[in-house]
Amino acid sequence: MRLTTKGRYAVTAVLDLAFHQKDGPVSLAAISERQHISLSYLEQLFAKLRRNDVVSSTRGPGGGYKLKRDASDISVSDVILAVDEDCQMAKCDEVDSCNGDYQCLTHDLWQELSDEIRSFLDGISLAEVMANERVREVSVRQDGKTHAA
Repeated sequence: MRLTTKGRYAVTAVLDLAFHQKDGPVSLAAISERQHISLSYLEQLFAKLRRNDVVSSTRGPGGGYKLKRDASDISVSDVILAVDEDCQMAKCDEVDSCNGDYQCLTHDLWQELSDEIRSFLDGISLAEVMANERVREVSVRQDGKTHAA
């Protein structure tokens, strides 16, 4: 799967948001500090996430972002697709033109794998990722580091 930094960072940042929104809107500066993702990069990602109804924003003092829907209603693929990423294994598009005007020998193989990955990520909600014990431990550890700094 050719998941780029953009997709990985988007999922990481949205998970951070999901863990911390219980206390109100979460600032991108706070996510940036905890996740070590540049603030300007987060601004670009969250503009796309907001346009694609994954997050909502609140302006002003105490403003920031919240999930637009419950974490159980947002899949990992929703986040990846919202920032214009795809889950294609190869540069074959879904039609027939892998090599100009014709399909490559392995087109169907890579397309089926891409479909399986997409189906897998469609089936995992943010809430399910958050429920993972190791993920929760990392979140707690990150909170401790930012409070100690």
